[in-house]
This record gives sequence, C-alpha cells and structure tokens, in this order.
Amino acid sequence: MKPRMLFPLSLVLTSLSLFAASSHDLVKTTTSWDGQPLPSVQFNQPEITIKEITIEPGEKLPWHQHPVINTGILLTGQLTVHTQDKKITISAGDPLVEVMNTSHYGENTGSEPAKVIVFYLAEKGSKLTVLDN
Repeated sequence: MKPRMLFPLSLVLTSLSLFAASSHDLVKTTTSWDGQPLPSVQFNQPEITIKEITIEPGEKLPWHQHPVINTGILLTGQLTVHTQDKKITISAGDPLVEVMNTSHYGENTGSEPAKVIVFYLAEKGSKLTVLDN
C-alpha cells in the first residue's frame, strides 16, 4: 500500500519544485524606493487591493500620500515619481515599492501610456490614497 501512496506524493513534490524553479523575486525589500524602512503593521482584518492605473503621456498626477504599504510593477511606458527632494524613473517591467506617508506625485515622462499594477496592503476599509491640500 505504501508504494502506491508514494507515487502521487512524489508527483506533487516534483510539480511544486518545477513551479518554484520557474519563479523569481522581482523585488524583496524592507524599504521603499527612497530608502525609508517599511513600518511594522498589524491588522484586525487585512485587505488587499490591486489596481490598474494608466497615466497618459505628459500626464502628471496630483501631490498625494499613501497611508498604507503599496508596491507595483510598471507594465508599459515610463514613469517618474517625485518627492520633495528625490525622484526615481522606472521603465516597463520595473517594480516599485512606493513611499508611505510621504508627499509625492508621478508623471508619465515617456511617449506611450504608463500602465502600472499596484498592490495595496491595508486594514479593511482604510483609505489607500490621500490628496495633499
């Protein structure tokens, strides 16, 4: 009976190892893009939100802040993100761990739409973005 049980288990383990062998980290960090450490967080009820944001060529987003941890990957185009004293420019395929509780804005500095997928981790029902006054 044991040999029959081992065959399906070995098949599952082989399948899992193949999946793991084909994956790689795009980013693994404890800091945002400006070098600030990510805060320790604890939730009563965590909520994950995934947004697709498109910024047209020449478009500049308003100054804003994120009171929650978020990260994304730029799928197409080019995007420059500015804080008061730093900036970073990313291109299609680049990941970005966004600043938290820091005023910033993004602008499409390229010639095609910048499409970014953003992942937010927050307490259920929390605001993800707050516009500066």
